[in-house]
Amino acid sequence: IDTPGHVDFTAEVERSLRVLDGAILVLCGVGGVQSQSLTVDRQMKRYGVPRLAFINKLDRVGADPARVVMQIEEKLGLEAVPLQIPVGAEADFQGVVDLLTMEAVYFDGSQGQSIRREPIPAELKDAAERARQGMLDTLSLYDDELMEMLLEEKQPSPERLIETIRRLTISRDVVPVLMGSAFKNKGVQLLLDAITRYLPSPLD
Repeated sequence: IDTPGHVDFTAEVERSLRVLDGAILVLCGVGGVQSQSLTVDRQMKRYGVPRLAFINKLDRVGADPARVVMQIEEKLGLEAVPLQIPVGAEADFQGVVDLLTMEAVYFDGSQGQSIRREPIPAELKDAAERARQGMLDTLSLYDDELMEMLLEEKQPSPERLIETIRRLTISRDVVPVLMGSAFKNKGVQLLLDAITRYLPSPLD
């Protein structure tokens, strides 16, 4: 169900959210959390809908995903867990670094249809390490076993992290944050993967 973000459709969004198992809160990489985002977030909380956040339009001038993540925490009061950082910004936006697998993911072709996984560019290595550590620190607050692994300096496997993120997303303790440019089809494939990984399945 694709609900319009415009204020005139608040009642329709409310009706949609009452029947959803999970939702994606789409935020503009430039505008960030806007007044209607606050309304929709309140509706999601009212109906206990687990959600992912997708920061869109990272190819636009002025896009700043780090600022949007901060707004998700400050304005919406959610525990945001970014699972990616961008490779390039604005017109140079090329793809994302996947913090679970620690690979750079590029979306080639006119429709971003060719997904290419490469080693993280040297200039992003430190930022990616910091972002991954931040992700692990946040998740470990809700998972004692993960906390023990980190204290023993063991690296959890991507599968272990996926299981933890799924559990914490469905219990609405955290909101995984993904990013990209829907218009250029960059990051959308990873968002679809995240829907199947982290949001409730009909089998549940």
